[in-house]
Amino acid sequence: MALEIKQTLRLAQQLVITPQLQQAIKLLQLSRLDLQNLVQHELMENPVLEETEEPGKEEAEEVSVTEPMTLTHEVHDKEQKTAEVGTKDGELKEPTNFDWENYLGTYNAAEPEGGIGRHEMSDEPPSYENKSSPIRNLQDHLLWQLHLSDMSHEEALIAEEIISNINDDGYFQGNTAEMAKSNNCSEEQVQFILKMVQEFDPTGVGARDLVECLLLQIRPFEKDHTLLKTLIEHHLTNLEKRNYHLIAKELNISMDRLRELAHIVGTLEPKPGRPFGGETPNYIIPDVFVEKVGTEYVVLLNDDGLPKLQVSSFYRNALMQNSMPTAAKEYVQDKLRSAMWLIRSIHQRQRTLYKVTQAIVKFQKDFFEKGISHLKPMILRDIADEIQMHESTVSRVTTSKYVQTPRGLFELKFFFNSRVSKSSGDGITSEAVKLSIKHLIERENGGTPLSDQQIAALLKDQDIHISRRTVAKYREAMGIDTSSRRRQAV
Repeated sequence: MALEIKQTLRLAQQLVITPQLQQAIKLLQLSRLDLQNLVQHELMENPVLEETEEPGKEEAEEVSVTEPMTLTHEVHDKEQKTAEVGTKDGELKEPTNFDWENYLGTYNAAEPEGGIGRHEMSDEPPSYENKSSPIRNLQDHLLWQLHLSDMSHEEALIAEEIISNINDDGYFQGNTAEMAKSNNCSEEQVQFILKMVQEFDPTGVGARDLVECLLLQIRPFEKDHTLLKTLIEHHLTNLEKRNYHLIAKELNISMDRLRELAHIVGTLEPKPGRPFGGETPNYIIPDVFVEKVGTEYVVLLNDDGLPKLQVSSFYRNALMQNSMPTAAKEYVQDKLRSAMWLIRSIHQRQRTLYKVTQAIVKFQKDFFEKGISHLKPMILRDIADEIQMHESTVSRVTTSKYVQTPRGLFELKFFFNSRVSKSSGDGITSEAVKLSIKHLIERENGGTPLSDQQIAALLKDQDIHISRRTVAKYREAMGIDTSSRRRQAV
């Protein structure tokens, strides 16, 4: 067969993102709680990893918080040169000819002076007054009262079934006829027991609709009970729309008297189960602290609660023994490599979080000094260009991360706001526009509240040009009612 030159087209797959880079990207976007869970999982799965003891106060005091914070030091420079780690886009390259013995002995050294600032939390346990009590749902609260009542055993069984048919808002959603059939009793008896359950706390629980719920709550108002009952049964819609003149005319009462009755109805709870319902609240622990020292704002990472990881000295010594079987040595080396990349990825995550927060503080210094009205329009590219990273990296590191500042607790995403144009050429953030809308509504006349169109016109006088629909969107985002619902009786 004769030899000849030919061109061929071949499809092949090539690994572009290494597993280590995937891990680094995943750690960047994890919240603080998710990161703690991942570290605890790795401590259980990887025998080479172990948790170090908390550094002493003397060691913590060596870190200066008033001097400018640098992001590299001798250990990290050595680490970067040895492992060839790149920081562009959070990229981590595969280590080649890695000096394990040197790495294991130096990586976990104490942070030298001039490193990233750390925020130290108090080691004292919280007082007993600050400990939260167990959370009880509405059904548990009702069953507790049922067990304290003097109902018979048969009545208690029916009452338990009634309570099981009360939703999280406190409304009864069962069928009394079906309950009577299943309990072999009359429907009148089930309704009688339902009325007994309706006497439980919170007031209004066990009602079948909103009107019944409100009527159960006006029982203590004996003096105004008749008028309140009429108002709730026949004028609830007009009361919601603030048609006070029509209500006063039909009830033949003065506006002052109607305002008193409307105030009472306004204090009633339409969802009596609200204090007991909902999911367990999530308490936010800030990832970063911004503190003012003199005239400057200093960024401090919050490492409290994050385990300090190191490689086990036992496996380090075992790896150096020549008598170790080949299979066992490969296993330990694999776990060592995994542990190294986890520690490195966590450190890279913290460094990136520090750099991003520091850049945000630099751009938004007017906000920290003067308040939300001076929040500047800012996009991800502004921070990405400042710290020489990709926008996707900034987006990941600011997701579900919180910063404690002298002006309160904010998610890092809060500082990225869209720009609303002004004729003067200067932009203004959407948060500042919301604040202006809120101030206009706070100063409006309660008898003639401002419509969305009127608010848009007033904002135009302030050189803020947005449409009526945008005003409505911002108003709803702040939880402010429409003008008809804000109208007050005059």
